[in-house]
Amino acid sequence: MTMRSIQTKLKENDAMITTADKGNSAVIFPTQQYNSEIKDFIDKNKFQTSTKNPTKPFQNQIRTIVNHYTTLILRESKWKYVNLNPSAPTIKGLIKLRKLDQPIRPIVNWWNVPAYKLSQLLTTKIRQFSSLP
Repeated sequence: MTMRSIQTKLKENDAMITTADKGNSAVIFPTQQYNSEIKDFIDKNKFQTSTKNPTKPFQNQIRTIVNHYTTLILRESKWKYVNLNPSAPTIKGLIKLRKLDQPIRPIVNWWNVPAYKLSQLLTTKIRQFSSLP
């Protein structure tokens, strides 16, 4: 009952619950203000946005690379490095409560992008063969 009333109040006031950047606390924030903070962050940092999803062509390129380079990736294990259900990365913002204008700390979820598993493999191989810290 309490959860339903909280959801109703949030919907009525066009607000959302998000997490704070530090302090392990929840923040009730107006949805429009949250969306404008995300948009301002993207615009301020000159990120490119796209109206079409580039995931499918990128997934095809990853599959081609994995199939082509059999010396690096064995045929039996190539399925491990292709994300079967890829999607574009998503962004969410954690509110910085200790700052006056309450900016956001962006958190980008890369787990479902087509090259995530392949990049993990390449990072491991580079660390094996280099003396970089």
